[in-house]
Amino acid sequence: MGRDLPQRDFTDEDRERFGARLRASLGLLDALLASPGFGAGEPTLGAELEMFLVTRDGVPVPRNEEVRLAAADPRLVLEINRYNLEANLTPVPLRPRPFTALHDEAGTLLEAVRRSGAPYGAEPYCAGLLPTLRPGDLTRRNMSPRGRYAVLDDALGRAGRGLRVTGEQRCRMRSDTFCAQGATSSWQVHLTVRPEEFTRVHNAAQLMIAPVLAVAANSPLLLGRRAWEESRVPWYEQGFGQHRRRVAPADRRSGFGHGWLRGGVRELAEEAVRRYAPLVPLCSDGEWDRPLRPGGPPALEELRLHLGTVWWWNRPVYDPGGDGHLRIELRALPSGPTPADMVANTALLTGLVLDRAAREPGGELPFALARENFYTAARDGMAARLWWPCGRAAPVRLAARDLVRALLPRAAEGLAGAGVADDEVQRWLGVVEGRVLTGRSGAHWQRRTHRALGSDRATVRRYLELSATGAPVHSWPAPQPAARGTVPGPRRAGSAR
Repeated sequence: MGRDLPQRDFTDEDRERFGARLRASLGLLDALLASPGFGAGEPTLGAELEMFLVTRDGVPVPRNEEVRLAAADPRLVLEINRYNLEANLTPVPLRPRPFTALHDEAGTLLEAVRRSGAPYGAEPYCAGLLPTLRPGDLTRRNMSPRGRYAVLDDALGRAGRGLRVTGEQRCRMRSDTFCAQGATSSWQVHLTVRPEEFTRVHNAAQLMIAPVLAVAANSPLLLGRRAWEESRVPWYEQGFGQHRRRVAPADRRSGFGHGWLRGGVRELAEEAVRRYAPLVPLCSDGEWDRPLRPGGPPALEELRLHLGTVWWWNRPVYDPGGDGHLRIELRALPSGPTPADMVANTALLTGLVLDRAAREPGGELPFALARENFYTAARDGMAARLWWPCGRAAPVRLAARDLVRALLPRAAEGLAGAGVADDEVQRWLGVVEGRVLTGRSGAHWQRRTHRALGSDRATVRRYLELSATGAPVHSWPAPQPAARGTVPGPRRAGSAR
């Protein structure tokens, strides 16, 4: 879904032809997966960094196209709303120092956005949610000027849907557009996976995402209310609506899934084709099953487009570039607070996934408990109590902070086994350890600061100041309460109920 779409209206004939090609693509995928050497290259790591454009006081600046053009960097692309921007980082080999490379590139891109946004009073804000947004900011008038967003908005339907997150405070909003997704911002990690390892790696990601999300949470302030530690998760899922009909949670287009994987990437591709009607039945021109180059893998454009409209938290990606490969897109981590925090989260998640995939053949935890873990981690952050497999014994329930501390050596082993340099492992897992020991995640800092300062804008202002230093969030100074008699700044019109 990263490209523009030249067509907005589709006929029944378009849908029938697209569906036929999807089904035929599954057979082509089978042949590809059976090809000797497919996807056998050196593993790589990539990332997408989403951000908001804001003033120093946190007011959204709807100038993403102007900032992108001023930066003149193809790695920067428009996101859903005009104050959303995305940076696509360059994939790097998993060894020897991938995290430092991602850290440095993220810092460079953020500086480019900061420099290009200065004439418009805009700077990048990296967090899972922007506290100063109000319902009026999440309407179609703020949609980015790219055809694919209008196509998706039409396809998802105009039926009103209720969005609700209830935590420390309750937040509710009605919406008839997926522009409500413009409230969210994430750090999406791409890990290449060999076909024969896909099942184990995907299941490991499904298990390990909960403890990592618990310590990475950075989205506690939604429309000015203190809700879940990672309020972005339920908001994101609800923002897509239900595609004109009521469906079970496992069948919604965004979610955690419904069971442990058994049949590799083919199983996920077939599930996406079987469960979900095409949103954008755009058929490729010419010989649709052609390779991108002579002797190369098939493009499978229809299948890739369809998979891009199913927003699972751990999503399969087929890339026909070069000799072709498979990836798992790990989509659950929030943006921010700093490149150091995001890269540390990536090191923890990557290490745990690789270690688990190498050690364990399956889940050893009922899938319902793995799903419960994910939403519990999003709701409670470091205070979450998570179910965890205990060999042949029954699962036990552990505090997220204690669990992550116990898992850090496993993450280090997973990274070392992949060829990551020892100093790289110690540096970035050390950031996670500092966060766990202090109990200060991005969500913890934002929640405390919001209480102390009593203002969305003051919270964003202080967050911007500290994140600009590049220091990880666990080292940020504790917020100082607002002076007595200080009146918080006025709320903008359109406040949530």
